[in-house]
Amino acid sequence: MPYFSRLILFLFCLVVLVESRKPKKRRWTGQLESSKPSHLYKKNPDMTKIRHGKPQPLLRVDDHDFTMRPAFGGPAIPVGVDVQVESLDSISEVDMDFTMTLYLRHYWKDERLAFPSASNKSMTFDGRLVKKIWVPDVFFVHSKRSFIHDTTTDNIMLRVFPDGQVLYSMRITVTAMCNMDFSHFPLDSQTCSLELESYAYTDEDLMLYWKNGDESLKTDEKISLSQFLIQKFHTTSRLAFYSSTGWYNRLYINFTLRRHIFFFLLQTYFPATLMVMLSWVSFWIDRRAVPARVSLGITTVLTMSTIITGVNASMPRVSYIKAVDIYLWVSFVFVFLSVLEYAAVNYLTTVQERKERKLQEKFPCMCGMLHSRTMMLDGSYSESEANSLAGYPRSHILPEEERQDKIVVHLALSNESSSSRKKGLLKGQVGLRIFQNTHAIDKYSRLIFPASYIFFNLIYWSVFA
Repeated sequence: MPYFSRLILFLFCLVVLVESRKPKKRRWTGQLESSKPSHLYKKNPDMTKIRHGKPQPLLRVDDHDFTMRPAFGGPAIPVGVDVQVESLDSISEVDMDFTMTLYLRHYWKDERLAFPSASNKSMTFDGRLVKKIWVPDVFFVHSKRSFIHDTTTDNIMLRVFPDGQVLYSMRITVTAMCNMDFSHFPLDSQTCSLELESYAYTDEDLMLYWKNGDESLKTDEKISLSQFLIQKFHTTSRLAFYSSTGWYNRLYINFTLRRHIFFFLLQTYFPATLMVMLSWVSFWIDRRAVPARVSLGITTVLTMSTIITGVNASMPRVSYIKAVDIYLWVSFVFVFLSVLEYAAVNYLTTVQERKERKLQEKFPCMCGMLHSRTMMLDGSYSESEANSLAGYPRSHILPEEERQDKIVVHLALSNESSSSRKKGLLKGQVGLRIFQNTHAIDKYSRLIFPASYIFFNLIYWSVFA
C-alpha cells in the first residue's frame, strides 16, 4: 500500500511538471508575435552619453602665457611678411590718399604651439583662436581708415604646423595718405607707399622683414584705374626712429602711377586752344563792326574763366603753380590780348578819322573828288600833282610851316550815293574794300598771335611732356 501511494504521488508530480512547461494561452491582440528570442530586443545603451574623460587638446593654449612674445627675453623674433594686392580702389587728388584692398600674411615660429603629428600635417583655424594666442601687432603707418572684412565671417586664417611655424593671414582694406606733387599736373607721375610697422615691439623684440624679397609682393593682373596707369610695384624696408620709444622695423609697399593725359586733352587743353583760336577770328572782322568784335572777345574771355574755375574746383588748393595752370593762364592772356588789340584798333581808328575830318575842313573843295587817293603833302610836288592842284585857290595849299611835317592823308571820299553803293558791286570789290578797311594792327596780329601761341605750345609740351 505505501508503494502504491508513492506511485500516485510521483505521477501527480509528473503531471504538474508537464503542465507547467506547456506555453500559456494569450489573448489575440491583432499583432503577430515574433518567434525570435526575447533577449534580442534588449535596448542598446547610448554611447554618446558615456563619459570617457576630458580629451587632451593638441594645441596646449591654456598651458602657456601668450601675452608674452615667443622666446621672451631672448633675441628678436623674426616675422616674415608677404602681401598680395587684390585691388587698388581709388586715388583722390583732393584728399591726397589712396584706397587698397590686400591680403596681409605673417610668418613666425612659436614653439608653444608645437604639437605631435605622425603625418606632419598642419591645422587650420579661423579668427577665434587668434584672440587666445600671441600674434604680431603690425599696423599701417599714415593710415586714415582701415578694416578687416567680416562677411560672412571675419576674413582671418591661422595655420599652425607641427614644429610651431605659424601662418597668419587677413584680408584688409586700408585708406592711407599719399604725398602728391602736382607741379606737373596733369602730365605727372605719382609715387605712393603703404607702410607697415610693429606698434609696440622695437627692433630688439621683433624683426619685420619681407619673406621673399621683391617676390613677397604679388599683384592681380586685372588691377586698373580710370585716370592712372600702374607702372611698377616694389618693396623696400628701413628703420624708423621715435624719440620716445626707439627704433622700429618698417616695411614699404611702393607703387608708381602715371596719369592718363587723353582725358585732360579732351576736357581742358582742346577747349582752351579752341577758345584762343576763336579769339583770332576778331582780326578778320571789319574794324567798324564794333558789336561783333566786342561780343566775340567777351565770350572767349568768359569761357576761359569758366574752364580755369572748373579745373581748379577738382584740385587741392596747393600753394604752387601747376602745369595746367600755366597753359590755361597763358591761353587766357592770349584771349585777353585779342580784346585789348581791338580796343587799340578802335582808338587809333577814331583818332585817324578825327584827323581826316580836320583835313576835310581845311580842304572843303576836295570833297567832290570821286576817286580815293593818297597825297603826300611834304612841300615837293610832282608835275602831275601840281596840275591836279592848279584849279584850287592858293589859300587851300598848306603854308611852309605845315609843309615841314609829312602828313599822310587817306582820302576815302567816294560819295555814299555813288556807284560803289549800288547793288551791282562785284564780290572782289567788296573784299577789296574790307581789306582796305583793315587796320595795320589787325594785319600784324593775324601773324603774330598764331606764331606766338604755336611757339608757346612747342616749349610747353617739350618741357612737361
